[in-house]
Amino acid sequence: MQKVTKTILVLILLFIILYAFSNSYSYDSIDNLAYVVAMGIDSTENDKIKVSFQFTDTSAFSSEGSSGNNSTIINTVEAKSIESATNLLNSYIGKNVNLAHCKVIVFSEEVAKAGLSDYIYSLINDSQIRPTSNIVISRCDAKYYMENSISKYEKILTKYYDVFPNSADYTGYISDVTLGKFFNQMQDKSSNPIAILGGINTTTSDVASGDTTDANILANQSTIVGERGTENIGLAVFSEDHLIGELTALEALCHSIIANEADSFLISIPSPKDDKTSIDLSINQYKKTNIDVDVSTGSPYITIDLYLFAKVLSVDTNTDYLNDDYLNSIRDASNTYLSSRITEYLYKTSKEFKSCVDDFDKFAVKKFLTNKDWEAFNWKSSYPNAFFKVNVNTKVNSSLLLTES
Repeated sequence: MQKVTKTILVLILLFIILYAFSNSYSYDSIDNLAYVVAMGIDSTENDKIKVSFQFTDTSAFSSEGSSGNNSTIINTVEAKSIESATNLLNSYIGKNVNLAHCKVIVFSEEVAKAGLSDYIYSLINDSQIRPTSNIVISRCDAKYYMENSISKYEKILTKYYDVFPNSADYTGYISDVTLGKFFNQMQDKSSNPIAILGGINTTTSDVASGDTTDANILANQSTIVGERGTENIGLAVFSEDHLIGELTALEALCHSIIANEADSFLISIPSPKDDKTSIDLSINQYKKTNIDVDVSTGSPYITIDLYLFAKVLSVDTNTDYLNDDYLNSIRDASNTYLSSRITEYLYKTSKEFKSCVDDFDKFAVKKFLTNKDWEAFNWKSSYPNAFFKVNVNTKVNSSLLLTES
């Protein structure tokens, strides 16, 4: 009896050992996986696409945690589809390409203009791809964009890809657009998608110029002088799945303000004392945007009420920034400036792009009793005929640290 018990125990122990070691040789073992951190899609001269896969090169990291200049590996595959490209790369690198940690999906403008629906459906259907991956439309080749996605302030590339969308919170110059958000907007019959606009910083000290208004720029147009790298400024606007236009940094900010996406932001307004000079204001919203859509006629009438709190950042010795009359003049100038810029943005998206990217349809649909009535109104065809009224209510503080006694 003891012999039988020992035999059973030996068999059980042997089974446990074999099972434990067999897992290390399975195809999905960590040793057999290659984790993609970013993926780019470019067009070709034939009917194929070029898919670039970016991996972190762990051998480039020192024991102190810093990385060398070549901390990434990019492999490009020409194929009929993303799936085919992934499968070919599996054979090439001898590992199973895993997309579970893909942070960013980059499309070139050329690909985006031709339509993204096939790619978006494939990506959203892939169980490995996270819907939180950001969508970037690059003004240069997607591969070139990824090659230059290196920040001196973030040694680890995955950290950089995690951090840069957060700038939407404190500049409003982009919007944190994810794969899931893009897919939902593409599926929506009434609104249209947007995406982050990316490019390469090409400015050098030889060509830098102050002629360009700070906020009236797109990606690759900034006057920043430094080592070349990516810059994400502005938004790409779509009609269904086709890229049809771009929004500048200031226009992207207008979208962020309406959508309550920017926690704080900075604007420069003409000085009420001298319109040839400007005043910098730091602004945040103290109350959410109020939107009302009147659909009593065939042309929607959209009223937008904004509630802002501003601090004056530009200070000189010749102005009394504690004077109520002067602060009120800054308030009026801020209200006028923002109302004008936001109205221009709204008419650009409605008249020029014919795209509703601010989800006004969510407010309009509430005015209809039945879904049949809403569909008969046909928001997409009605929106280009919309009229807008933007009311900006700003409270201004001088932000001086010293006050009069």
